[in-house]
Amino acid sequence: MGTDPSAGMVDAARRALADSSSDAAVSVQGLNMSDRITYVQSPAERLAFLSEGSVDLMIAAQAGHWFDWSRMWPEAARVLRKDGTVAIWNYSELRLAKYPTLTTQLSQFFQGTDLLTSIGPYWQQPGRSILDGHLVAIPDANDVVPGAFKDFTRCYFTGAYYPHLPSPQPILMRKRMTWDDLYGYLRTASALHTFLEQHPEDKVRPDGDIAVRFWKSLLSGASAQDGVTIQAEEEVEVEWPLALILVKKA
Repeated sequence: MGTDPSAGMVDAARRALADSSSDAAVSVQGLNMSDRITYVQSPAERLAFLSEGSVDLMIAAQAGHWFDWSRMWPEAARVLRKDGTVAIWNYSELRLAKYPTLTTQLSQFFQGTDLLTSIGPYWQQPGRSILDGHLVAIPDANDVVPGAFKDFTRCYFTGAYYPHLPSPQPILMRKRMTWDDLYGYLRTASALHTFLEQHPEDKVRPDGDIAVRFWKSLLSGASAQDGVTIQAEEEVEVEWPLALILVKKA
């Protein structure tokens, strides 16, 4: 069962499920699971359609930074069975494994403060800051509902990128893609869309909008390091540091 507060997102999920009902992606051990998956429009903090002690596993991927945890943890305590698990994970700002010298440039684009050269000021807050902070701001479940949970654990699969985090583990999330694909990924940033809405003049610059200029600067920096001109159809390895929170119902 999946939930989202947006009716549009729920409708999109239902359409995607219907379109993929014959796909192996919704099959488990040869059994088609599409008729056992349902989507409900609801905020995560109010799961009135679920009875007490009825849930074995709650998952939020790339969503927990938006929750009101003063309400989410009590609701999780209500619906989970004994020993039921909550798993929350988010990935943060991308890194280019082969090109560590470009990290500062990446952070300046995604988290900078200049209104004209960075999309940093255009993220919705405080959610983005919680994501960039690797979910450290999410409170311990037992601090919110004393005695309701056990085995609260934070895991950081962040490699060497954030050495200040406790016991960082090797990167788990990585993908090889073309530089063209990386450009497409950059264009999915919600902050970019907000930037362009507020600065429509940027769209018609002869050297391309802010995303085009940034992508070209990354490509130029990588080419300079390699000593050859990298083509857009060549591949690059992208990594995403990931934070995970696990806890069980007591």
